[in-house]
Amino acid sequence: MTDEEIQPVNNGDLLVAEDIYLTSGVHIGTQQKSADMKDFIYKVRQDGLYVLDVKKTDERIRAAASFLSRYDPKRILVVSARQYGQKPAREFSKAIGAPAFAGRFVPGTLTNPTNPAFIEPEIIVITDPAADKQALNEALNLGIPIIAMCDANNETRNVDLVIPTNNKGRRALACIYWLLSRQVLFERGDLKDPNDFNMEIEDFEAKLV
Repeated sequence: MTDEEIQPVNNGDLLVAEDIYLTSGVHIGTQQKSADMKDFIYKVRQDGLYVLDVKKTDERIRAAASFLSRYDPKRILVVSARQYGQKPAREFSKAIGAPAFAGRFVPGTLTNPTNPAFIEPEIIVITDPAADKQALNEALNLGIPIIAMCDANNETRNVDLVIPTNNKGRRALACIYWLLSRQVLFERGDLKDPNDFNMEIEDFEAKLV
């Protein structure tokens, strides 16, 4: 997907009120910034944390949902090794009817047909390019499009569609996966109105550990 296909949004056109992004901590980045992510940084705070631009997050959720809606959900694989990403990833996968791999990604899952967990997706959604490096590399070897949630410090050169977000926070991951679920169902025509989605952010939120 090219940047030309990603439509900029006005503040009043966000998928949810800006406050929901902010109270979920979607915008709270890391204290390190990669060169790849500079276009998604809104500002740097006095404490050194980079703040992500939630308008760009919103644009990318729309773009990712539009892209995913074109695929058979059974051929979409959702991956999260991160503890706080596992429940949101599973809830997203259930909501759209796609398989999920939550927890340690077994090497060869995408590339070795003798692997008991072998799966042949046509597109992959990963929660963190660093934590989900094994899945990313296997998808890359196969030429499968990669959608990834990327924080301020992530390398994105192997990602086809970046969703800029705090990809470590419990509430932030729940918010992103909840919105992505809602928007995919809307794009597919399964929801006439996104507000008809009958799940809440809390339903996607991992338990505190």
